[in-house]
Amino acid sequence: MADIIRDAAIGQLIRWVTKKRYLKYPEERDDFVLPEPWVQLMNGVPLTSHNTSTSDASTAAEGKETGGILRTPSNGSTRRDASPPPSRAPKDEEAPTEPRTRHSEDHHDHHGGSHEHVQHSDLGDMTARRLREDEEHELEKVKSIPIVPQTTKDGAILVDWYYTDDPDNPYNWSRNKRLAINVLICLYTFVVYTTSAIYTTSEGGIIQRFGVSEIKATLGLSIYVLGYGIGPLIFSPLSEIPLIGRNPVYIVTMFLFVIISIPTAFAPNYPGLMVLRFLQGFFGSPCLASGGASLGDMYSLMALPYAMMSWVAAAYCGPALGPLLSGFAVPAESWRWSLFESLWASAPVFVCMFLFLPETSSANILLRRARRLRKLTGNDRFMSQSEIDQRNLHPGQIFLDALIKPLEITMKDPAVLFVQVYTAIIYGIYYSFFEVFPLVYPVFYGMNLGQVGLVFLCILVSCIIGVAVYTAYLYYWMNPRIEKFGWPVQEDRLIPALPASVGPTIGLFLFAWTARASIHWIVPTIGITIYGATVFIVMQAIFVYIPLSYPKYAASLFAANDFFRSALACGSVLFAHPLFHNLGVAKGTSLLGGLSVIGIIGIWLLYFYGARLRKLSKFAESGEADEEPITQEKN
Repeated sequence: MADIIRDAAIGQLIRWVTKKRYLKYPEERDDFVLPEPWVQLMNGVPLTSHNTSTSDASTAAEGKETGGILRTPSNGSTRRDASPPPSRAPKDEEAPTEPRTRHSEDHHDHHGGSHEHVQHSDLGDMTARRLREDEEHELEKVKSIPIVPQTTKDGAILVDWYYTDDPDNPYNWSRNKRLAINVLICLYTFVVYTTSAIYTTSEGGIIQRFGVSEIKATLGLSIYVLGYGIGPLIFSPLSEIPLIGRNPVYIVTMFLFVIISIPTAFAPNYPGLMVLRFLQGFFGSPCLASGGASLGDMYSLMALPYAMMSWVAAAYCGPALGPLLSGFAVPAESWRWSLFESLWASAPVFVCMFLFLPETSSANILLRRARRLRKLTGNDRFMSQSEIDQRNLHPGQIFLDALIKPLEITMKDPAVLFVQVYTAIIYGIYYSFFEVFPLVYPVFYGMNLGQVGLVFLCILVSCIIGVAVYTAYLYYWMNPRIEKFGWPVQEDRLIPALPASVGPTIGLFLFAWTARASIHWIVPTIGITIYGATVFIVMQAIFVYIPLSYPKYAASLFAANDFFRSALACGSVLFAHPLFHNLGVAKGTSLLGGLSVIGIIGIWLLYFYGARLRKLSKFAESGEADEEPITQEKN
C-alpha cells in the first residue's frame, strides 16, 4: 500500500511539500547500495560471468526480501562510496542463479519501458519476441535474478530494472494491485462516458428554460462528444512523452473535469452551458484513449485482451446507462439534476485516483530512476533509454512527433484508415439511438423517461453477451493456438469480428421494421441487443488489433480512433433528429443498417488483405524505418 500511495498523486505531492523527506524511493534511502554489477560498471570494471553470477546470486534472495534492492553491508560502507562485497564462490552442491543479461536488442522491450522504431516487416518478429519475453518474465519474476546493466557506444549506463522481480516494474505488480488500477481506470472511463448521455433526459427542460429548438438542445450532447474526441489528440501524445507520463495528464484533467462540472450544473444561459459541456468532454477525454495504453503497461500480451475487455465494456455501457441514471430523477426534480449527478459521480472517482492511482509508464518510471541514480552517485552516465533516444531532440520536437505521427499513420496506412472510418460509422449509429428511442418507446408504447432509460439496459445485456463470447474465443481458441503454434499475425485477432460484423445489420433492420405499436416492445429491443452484442465484439477485436499493429503509438492511435468516432458521433446526434422525423423510424434506421453493410465488406477485406496493406504502408517508407535505435556494447 505504501508504494501505491508514494507513486500516486498524493504521494508525489507529499514528497514535493516535504522535499522528499517522506515516502522515499529505495535510491533515496541512506542504506541503499547499488547491486554489484552496477557498481562494477560505474567503476569501469569489466563484467564477467564469474563476478556477476557468483556474488549477485548469493545476494539475490536478500534483494528480493528488501524489495529488489541490496542493503548496505554490515561493515558500515556508505551509499556513495560503497564498494561491492567480495565475490563468493558458489558451493559445489548449489547451482548459482545466472544473472539476466539484457542484450542490445532487448533494451527496447516492453518490460524496459522504451519503445522501438517499428517497421511493418518486423511486427511479427517483434510480437513473437515479446510473447517469449512475457513467458520468460512470468517464470523469472518469482525469482530474484539480477539484470546485468548495459552501456551504450558513448559510455552511458542504461538504467533498467535491478532484478527480474523488481517491484517498480508494472509487470511485477501483484494481481490485486493491477486489478485495483484496472478498476480505477474503468470507473474513470465509465463516468466520463456516462456524463455524455446523462444529459439527454434534460433536453426537454433546456428547451423550456432557454427557449431553444430541439436541435439546439441536442447540441449539449453533440458538443460534449466533440470535446472528448478532440482532447485525446493533445493529451494522449503528452502521456507518451516519458518526461511527463500518464498520471499527471490523468490527474490534472480529471480535476478540471470535476471543477467544470460545478458551473455546468448552474449554467445561467444557453451559450454558457454549451461552452461548459464542451470543456467537460475535452478535459474528461484522456482515459478514453490512454486507458487502454495504461492497461498495456501492466499486462502481458496473453492477459491484455482480458483486461481490455473491462475497459471497452466500461466505455460501451457508459453512454447507455446515462439515461437510466437520470431518467427518473429529472422529471421528479429538475433538468439540472442530471448535471448534478455527473458531479456526484466524478468527484469520488477523482479522489480515488488522486490517492491510489500510480504511474504505469515504464519509460517514465525508469527515467525518474535514472535521475535518482545520477543524484545518488554524482555520475551523469546513468541514463534511461528514453533519455538516450530523445537527448538531441527539443521538447517541442518530441511533442510534435507524438502529435503528428498518429494522424500520419491514419492517413497513409489503408488498414488503419479503414479501422478508423468503420468504428466511426458504428459509433455514429450507436449515438443515434439517443434520438430514435424517444421517438419509438414513448410514442408507440407509452413509456416515460425513466422507462425509456430502462430500455437502455439492453445495451448492458448485450455487453455481457459480448464479453462471454469474446472470453470463450480467447480461452478456448486463441490462447491455446498461441501456446501450440506461436504468435499469429495481427489479422487473426479479427476472427471474432468476421461473423459478428453481420450482427449490426441484422439488429438494425430488426429494430427498423418491428418498432411499431402492433408489435411488442421486446422485439425491437432484441434487435438493439443483437446490434450491441456484435458491435462490442467487433470493437474489442479492433481495439486489440490497433496496438499490435503500431505498439509504439498505441495511446495516440487510440486518440486518433477516438477522434474519428467522436467526430461522426457528434454529427450523428445532430442529423439523427431530422433524419428520423423526415424519413420515419423504419426508413431512417434502415438507412443506417445499409451503411453498416460497408463494415461487413471492410472487415473481411481487412482480414484477408490487412497484412499486405500494412506492408504497403506509406508510413513505413516515411523515414520511420530508417531510424535505428541506440545499440549497446555487449560485455
